[in-house]
Amino acid sequence: MDYVQRMRRRIGTQPLIVVGSTVLVENEQGELLFQYRKDTQEWGLPGGAMEPGETLEQTAARELEEDTGLVAEDVQLVATFSGEDFFYRYPYGDEVFNVIACFVASEVRGELRADDEETLELRYFSRESLPENIDKRARIILERVSG
Repeated sequence: MDYVQRMRRRIGTQPLIVVGSTVLVENEQGELLFQYRKDTQEWGLPGGAMEPGETLEQTAARELEEDTGLVAEDVQLVATFSGEDFFYRYPYGDEVFNVIACFVASEVRGELRADDEETLELRYFSRESLPENIDKRARIILERVSG
């Protein structure tokens, strides 16, 4: 059982501050990788919550591999996000204030494979034709990182 789940057992759906990482992955055509999530039914960026003892870089690398099957030789921090814009209420009621470290992955290898637990689909999208139902947090990150 992961850290956030253990905390949820203690406090229920009350707001938690959750620190995590998200990863921007581009293919050779410059398209960005998105994950269609089971829990929210939205497209988002690969990533997730930090586990005790991890660095943010380790979280980014672990989540990227768990969510997509891809391994990055390196991840570079590009920005950190927090505040009211990053509050989220999951469909099942859990509330979180996210602190998100955004990384860019380089020298990515491996074959895309969807994590059966969290992911319905993985797909690359051009910045000009992003899907309609993007998670609010991912949309803000892309707007701020892409300028």
